[in-house]
Amino acid sequence: MALHVDFEVGAPVDVPRHGLLGALQAALAMVDRLAIAASALAVAAAGLVLTWEIAGRYFFKIPSDWQDELSTFLLIGASFLSAAWIQARRGHIGIHALAAVLPPRLDAVRRRLADLAACAFCAFFCWKCWTLLLEAIEDDQISPSAWGPPLWIPYSLMAAGMTLLVLQLALQLLNPAAPSQQR
Repeated sequence: MALHVDFEVGAPVDVPRHGLLGALQAALAMVDRLAIAASALAVAAAGLVLTWEIAGRYFFKIPSDWQDELSTFLLIGASFLSAAWIQARRGHIGIHALAAVLPPRLDAVRRRLADLAACAFCAFFCWKCWTLLLEAIEDDQISPSAWGPPLWIPYSLMAAGMTLLVLQLALQLLNPAAPSQQR
């Protein structure tokens, strides 16, 4: 059995294209395009912030204590906000060993069950992100660092990203054509 890795940034797969679900998918795709652009900018900004920290500390003798936390916030945002866009393309890591040995119909059932389990887990995680966000807002929680930014910032990015991911998974689950589409 050969290892096969295919990561394609092309068009979404297993997504509804017609009717109400298709319209919802198109709306989500527009939001995803904004989220993926923001994610790309966040990763670039995190790189610049960390580069500044290295240069500032070692070349200019200007230590700072905010860069690690800011970079963490930026990378949290990038990771969570890009998840739905990646899911629409089936770009998350998956194990395809069973797909090679199962009959197509049984493999379609396996994929549906995996999507259902992923959606259930992500829905629970999404709910917890929202509870963390509301708690952080209600209690005015801040980071314990010297910089002390409010924790609603990363929690809001997590909640938004997980909400988009759950919506994407739900649309893929509701798509009647998805099990017959080959990956």
